[in-house]
Amino acid sequence: MDSLMLSPLQLHLRLLPLPNPFVGTRKNPNEFRRIGKSWCFPLAGNGNRFVVSSPLRSWSRLAYSTTATARHKPCSRYAVLGAGFSGMSVAWHLLKQGSKETRLCIDIYDDAGIGGGASGASGGLLHPYSPKAKLLWKGAECWSECLDLLVTASRVAEARSSEEVFQYSFTDISEQFVWQRGIVRPASEKNADILRENAQSFLESCYLELLDRNAAQSLVPDLFVPVDLAIYMPLAMNIHPKRYLQALFLACNELAEHEENEIYLFKESINNLEQLSEEYDAVIICLGAQVNKLPELSGKLPLRTCRGVVAQLHLPTDLSEEYHHQRPAILSDAWLAFREPRNVFIGSTWDWNSTNYSSSVSKEEASKAMEELLPKAATAYPPVQSWSFVGAQAGLRAMPPLTPYGSLPLLGCVNGLLGETAKSMYWLIGGLGSRGLLYHGLVGKLTAQAVLSSNEDVLPSEFTSWKNGIKMNY
Repeated sequence: MDSLMLSPLQLHLRLLPLPNPFVGTRKNPNEFRRIGKSWCFPLAGNGNRFVVSSPLRSWSRLAYSTTATARHKPCSRYAVLGAGFSGMSVAWHLLKQGSKETRLCIDIYDDAGIGGGASGASGGLLHPYSPKAKLLWKGAECWSECLDLLVTASRVAEARSSEEVFQYSFTDISEQFVWQRGIVRPASEKNADILRENAQSFLESCYLELLDRNAAQSLVPDLFVPVDLAIYMPLAMNIHPKRYLQALFLACNELAEHEENEIYLFKESINNLEQLSEEYDAVIICLGAQVNKLPELSGKLPLRTCRGVVAQLHLPTDLSEEYHHQRPAILSDAWLAFREPRNVFIGSTWDWNSTNYSSSVSKEEASKAMEELLPKAATAYPPVQSWSFVGAQAGLRAMPPLTPYGSLPLLGCVNGLLGETAKSMYWLIGGLGSRGLLYHGLVGKLTAQAVLSSNEDVLPSEFTSWKNGIKMNY
């Protein structure tokens, strides 16, 4: 049995759906606090951390409400740029791994809020395998670390359900955000042999099953199985990214409160690294494709942009062919993620070298996406042809270069790209591409270790090899 078999973890996730409702209404809508020029409000039950929408402020204008013990500890200050998968993961792991002898103060900056970028627009299908059913490089560790964060977020949501919790503008986790129903991938004539071969070796905590046509169609009636073979991942999951990230942020706040640390979310953008001056011991850049907007790094990273559109469809009220709530998601030329019996998300398009950062989708772009996605989805699952389009969302991915180990995220210290202007330690988590959900737990944990130790050598060389062909100005 694989050492990463996590049956208690899987059992915990099977306890979902999460409570509904999770949040209530704010008792006093006028209960705001003023810090310098910033309007803030306290998080539930604690006045020492705030969610802030403000101009960039100086540390001298912040009044931390900490205990006398915490005030006498030395303070390490970190900025996290981006509140997507990698940003929220590294924030959690900084708090988790930080020394008990040091008070941590973490500021997260994202003008779109938590999960407002490509992370929040992603499809949310979670498994550690390539399209050819091969376990990805570091797939076991990625899977394990991701599940740990999902459990952390779900436990906070479950605990909060029994408390008096107020609804703030940044929260949206009143509904379920984890579905463990599995994923099925019908084979094609082109890939059947390699799928069959690769499926002989798998991770026990996300095992694979080979199904014939009858078995696959017993799982999903009307599923198109062209060559009498399908790969089934019973323990794979479907995640609502935005709700999950918001729950993880609440978990960060609870951990910070318990350890007498500080964490803040600033709903504002950082247009250049000079804005941060010398306020922070380290800055962790987790901006995804928006890293190209930083003048200090623009054009210096081996990343390509790729915009993806995801369409949402709804089964009309006059039709009764609901998708049973226990049926798996479907992977084919397009993927189909069913979160409710009458709703499905299908994706995704691949618009390479796009510069459209908006999460909004125009009517023209949505129409073009449907022309591309619906035929692919309907080939895999013909009944979806009668479902109606209700909306679309999009994100701009930052795609990394191909390496001998696959397309890996870019990690490491980037002071060498900034030259003598760097007045702090600057770290990058970038290029998570279309696998941000799978990778974010591991890359956040590793980067937190590197940041806290000021030692890039703790990072696997495969994650930092991208720097070998780039001129550094140390």
